Amino acid sequence: MKKQLNLNVNGQDYEVEVEANRLLLQVLRDTLDLTGTKEGCSIGVCGACSVILDGRLVSSCLTLAAGCEGKKIETIEGLAKDGKLHPLQQAFIEYGGFQCGICTPGQIMAAKSLLDENPKPSEEEVKEWMSGNLCRCTGYYKILESVMAVVDGKTDPNYAFRKRETTAKIQSLDVYKSVAKTSSD
Repeated sequence: MKKQLNLNVNGQDYEVEVEANRLLLQVLRDTLDLTGTKEGCSIGVCGACSVILDGRLVSSCLTLAAGCEGKKIETIEGLAKDGKLHPLQQAFIEYGGFQCGICTPGQIMAAKSLLDENPKPSEEEVKEWMSGNLCRCTGYYKILESVMAVVDGKTDPNYAFRKRETTAKIQSLDVYKSVAKTSSD
């Protein structure tokens, strides 16, 4: 049986009709097309699907969408404002806190939840809080470094993304050679 829901996601109201057993993760990704929230383990232990629900960090793969009516839902898509990345998003880029990107949205949402509750946590407090978010790529140091950069105010407000090179290069016997032009001359 379908149920009509009014959801507030990232400050925007949505009216959706979903099956009563639909999970928040499914509604976010499949119904609202907010695909930043990732599905990892599907049993609530990896943290890839972490979102903030009324100020609390939750696993959206375990949360029924029907229970979210009237609550404020924050996802990774809602962090950037006016074309400017949230400091945590910037720090993860600036300090290399991501590899493949599957866990990154959940890591950032977990860190945001922590900083909302405790803006100046110690490294140990960050490690404890973030222990519910698993990463198979980085070994966690760069994730911790990214979060601590925000805590310590070490992000560069003028940080600019690196521009792409105009020439693709390959390495062969320690000698770089131009192999392709990527811009029109």
